[in-house]
Amino acid sequence: MSLEEQSTLVVEFLDGLLDAFELDAEVYSERVDDETVEMRVENVQGVGLLIGPKGNTLRAVEDLSRMLVQRKSDGNCEGRIRVDIGGYRERRRAALEVFCEKIALEVRDGGAERPLEPMNAADRKVVHDVVSEIEGVNTVSEGQEPRRWVVIIPE
Repeated sequence: MSLEEQSTLVVEFLDGLLDAFELDAEVYSERVDDETVEMRVENVQGVGLLIGPKGNTLRAVEDLSRMLVQRKSDGNCEGRIRVDIGGYRERRRAALEVFCEKIALEVRDGGAERPLEPMNAADRKVVHDVVSEIEGVNTVSEGQEPRRWVVIIPE
């Protein structure tokens, strides 16, 4: 199933979800790269309902979207579908980058490692990417899913 066909399915699913919650919003798809399409839900009132604590509901909506695509395509899909609601993912990434940089500098200057709270794989990747750009510190992931975390360590 092509990314365009997947996009159409997910847009219909998200529109139905918004109708079920009686929320008015705009749903559109945006090609991120050759292999990724991001479905964006914008201008939604009550956005917190669809994002949930720490983005848990948003991740569930994304998982359901992917599951729908898998079932409709018999597992034969190209590319990847992502879902964002109200720009949450970008805001979360920006806040996480600022936080990680601050902690990494504290670790580098103080010399003591610092474990972060358990987080999902996407957030861990942000931490690893940000810290890799700072000299004198490194990261390791520890723990088991779903309670896996990053430790920022001095080099």
